[in-house]
Amino acid sequence: MSVGFLLEHLPRLLGGLWLTLQLLALALAAGGIIALLCALAWRSPLLPLRWLVRGYTFFFRGTPLIAQIFLVYYGAGQFSGELRELGLWTVLREAYWCAIITFALNTGAYTAVIVRGALDAIPRGQIEAGRSLGFTRWQVVRLVLWPQALRVGLPAYGNEVIYMLKGTAVASTITLFDLMGVARTIYASSFQFDVYLAAAILYVAVAALITWGLRRLEARLQVPGL
Repeated sequence: MSVGFLLEHLPRLLGGLWLTLQLLALALAAGGIIALLCALAWRSPLLPLRWLVRGYTFFFRGTPLIAQIFLVYYGAGQFSGELRELGLWTVLREAYWCAIITFALNTGAYTAVIVRGALDAIPRGQIEAGRSLGFTRWQVVRLVLWPQALRVGLPAYGNEVIYMLKGTAVASTITLFDLMGVARTIYASSFQFDVYLAAAILYVAVAALITWGLRRLEARLQVPGL
């Protein structure tokens, strides 16, 4: 490994890493909102709404992430006229926003299933106990369901965050210079394979930091004596 070569290109790699972290953070935030809405829709008495959520999660969990990002990025161009009329073309013509939308929809589908499983794992007696204490429906959700669901679903969600971190690498296929995109550019001009090893080390470092943070959070959420 050429240390001098890597130090020379380290600022560019860190710049790519910064874009990767942006994509990850925005996708997780938007995906979390989508997941919560889907989890609530799953419990809706409206059958069409439940089937819509099932279809959404089935599609995004059953197709490759790279195919999804191509559908959004290249597919949007096929409907540019209609999107201009709706005022959406200014967003969907940018690779940056196409990547965030795709990642958010993808992680939202996976997270929705995690949230649903976490909610289903809570004994129904907990809900009945909350109602017997005079809690409103919203108070039962906020004070009983969500805190326990967070503890149950956090380990699985941690895996999803790491998966999404690795998944952001496909952003380089639509001209974005994230960490992998920068590494590919440097390799194309230098043919120094070390740059991919450096990128891998940066991914592992971020994944380790995320894992550490989630484990600390999980430990703080645990109820003493359980």
